[in-house]
Amino acid sequence: MASTSVAAGFLASGRWRFALGWLMPIGVALAAWRSPWAAWGFTLALQLALAAVERLPGAQRSPPAEPPRPWHRGVLWTHALLQTALLGLGLWVAGGHGVQGPLGWPAIVALGIGVGSVTGSQGITYAHELGHGRRRADRVLGWFLMASVLYAHFMVEHYRGHHPRAATHEDPASARRGESLWRFLPRTLGGSLVSAWRLEARQLAQRRRGWYQSLLLWITLAQLAWLALLWLWLGAPALLFWGAQAAYAVFLLEAINYIEHYGLQRRVDGVRREPFGMQHAWNADHWLTNSFIANLQRHSDHHMHASKPYPELRPLPGPQLPTGYAGCIFAASVPPLWFRLMEPRLQALAKAA
Repeated sequence: MASTSVAAGFLASGRWRFALGWLMPIGVALAAWRSPWAAWGFTLALQLALAAVERLPGAQRSPPAEPPRPWHRGVLWTHALLQTALLGLGLWVAGGHGVQGPLGWPAIVALGIGVGSVTGSQGITYAHELGHGRRRADRVLGWFLMASVLYAHFMVEHYRGHHPRAATHEDPASARRGESLWRFLPRTLGGSLVSAWRLEARQLAQRRRGWYQSLLLWITLAQLAWLALLWLWLGAPALLFWGAQAAYAVFLLEAINYIEHYGLQRRVDGVRREPFGMQHAWNADHWLTNSFIANLQRHSDHHMHASKPYPELRPLPGPQLPTGYAGCIFAASVPPLWFRLMEPRLQALAKAA
């Protein structure tokens, strides 16, 4: 018992806590080996456990910011290896080679949701962090991770679109006050796609380059080629699995986008936007959830210092969510509950302004 407490304290107290994130792809892989439904059940149980821990007073603060070390970068790269192996296992099981043999489509979808919980909550989060990095290899890995969920245009829209326009009506990834998650999703999915291609066309024109020099175009074609290869090589079950994991991963991404800036607005005077401040993003500092998603909940500091590595992000006293992201996803999925939680917070912020 004492050794377990020491180990837990060791992981929770410093940079080693980010290794906890590896438990998710490893756990889903072990569950998927047993049963597709076990993979889905594991991820649901994990999200419920994170949401429960977020309610514990002693778990609502993460360790302080610290300088980045090679270890922190290694956490992201190691996850990419684990995720690649998990996707390969998912294809193998979906193809009927697991212990349960051939699967029906409900089981394949359940498997895809289980794997998509990893590729969405962590793979996309880590791709986002890598894309903000200064090393070219990190950015390339970010593109790879986003392509694995068929959402490569995020690598254009997020950095060139969302960051300049966040918390304004110009940004398709910023939710408006009174807008439900289910109304937000079609708006952000379509708006982000259109915005990404417009931003890419503008940059190509400014640099006097042709579309054959567009990384976005080539990665998009690679995504389509991969889907065709899956169909021809492994058949419909593999294609269904890949589509299910990608769809659920993107749902998680956009649900988090919905939460991060819900109802917060920067002033816009003509073409000039108010500088982004800590009051323009919702924050939470629950240590366990932050350990799994690389401090993403310290969101105000991230937007104010976009190139700051994740271990350096600080918990700023900006708008605070009622709980961490794990619990907020459940709440946002039920609009009356979400509005009941968030409207008093928005009113309090308006009075304090």
